[in-house]
Amino acid sequence: MNAALTLRERSEAEASRLPPLLARAEHLAGTVLLGDHGRRRAGLGDDFWQYRPAQIGDSRRMIDHRRSARGDQQFVREREWQIAQSIMLWVDQGASMRFTSDKSLPTKADRARLLGLATAILLVRGGERVGLTGTTLPPRRGNAQIIRLAQAWSQDAESDYSPPEHRAMIPHARAVFISDFLGPLDEVELALTKSADRGVRGALLQVLDPGEETFPYRGRTIFESVGGSVRHETLKAGDLRERYLDRLAERKDALTKLCRATGWQLGQHHTGDSAQAALLWLYRALDGGAR
Repeated sequence: MNAALTLRERSEAEASRLPPLLARAEHLAGTVLLGDHGRRRAGLGDDFWQYRPAQIGDSRRMIDHRRSARGDQQFVREREWQIAQSIMLWVDQGASMRFTSDKSLPTKADRARLLGLATAILLVRGGERVGLTGTTLPPRRGNAQIIRLAQAWSQDAESDYSPPEHRAMIPHARAVFISDFLGPLDEVELALTKSADRGVRGALLQVLDPGEETFPYRGRTIFESVGGSVRHETLKAGDLRERYLDRLAERKDALTKLCRATGWQLGQHHTGDSAQAALLWLYRALDGGAR
C-alpha cells in the first residue's frame, strides 16, 4: 500500500509540472517570429522514400489510396523532402541537470526542457514533424505530439549522466541535443558520428549554470553530485579553480572539434541568461544559419 501511495504521489507531482511547463514553452515560442524556417520546401528531392502508417496530424490528402486499398490500414507515401522535415530531439534527463548554484536560478534541466519544448512548438507551427531520438516517440505533427514530449521530459533519470540516444536516426533528418555535456564524451561522440553517417545534421546546445563557469568556491567546501554517487571534501576549494576551469575549457574544445567534424552546430547557454536568445539560436541553427 505504501509503495502504491508513493508511486501515486510521484505521478501526481510529475503531472503537475506539465501545465506550467507547457504554458511557459508556449509563451517563449510566441516571442520568436516564424520566418523562412518550416516552409514546405524540396529538401533533397521528390523521389519516393517509403510508405508509413498514417498518424494523427496527417491530412487526408496525404493518404496513398492505392497502397491503403490493400488492407484495413491507411498509409502515407513519403518522399525524400518530407523525411528531411523530421526533427529528432534529445534533452538530457540525468541528475547532473538538476543542479543550480542559486535558488533564484532555474535548474539546467528546467531550462533544457523549456527550450526543447519551445523549439518543438515552433517546428510544429512551421508544419514539421518532431519526436524523440530513439524509438519511443517517432516524429509526428500536431499539438498532441507536444503533450507527449512534455510528458516524456517530465521524467528524471536516476544516473548522474544520461547518454544521448543514437538508435533509429532517420536518414537526412535534423536533430537537437540539449545537455550540459559534462558526462562521458564517448556516448556523445558515438551519437554524432552515427548521425553524420546517416546524413543527419543538427544543433548541440550546452546548458551550464553560471557557477559552473566561474567556480566561485573558496575555503572548506563539500562537492557532491546531484545523484549522490560522487562526494569530495576539501579545505582549499580555491586551489582547485584553475584545474577545474582548464578541464572545462578542454571539454568545450572537444565538443567544438566533434561538431566541426560531424557538421553540427554548437551553442552554449547559461541558465542566468535569456531563454529567448537560446531559442532563437536553436531556431536559426536548424536552418544552418547560426555560428
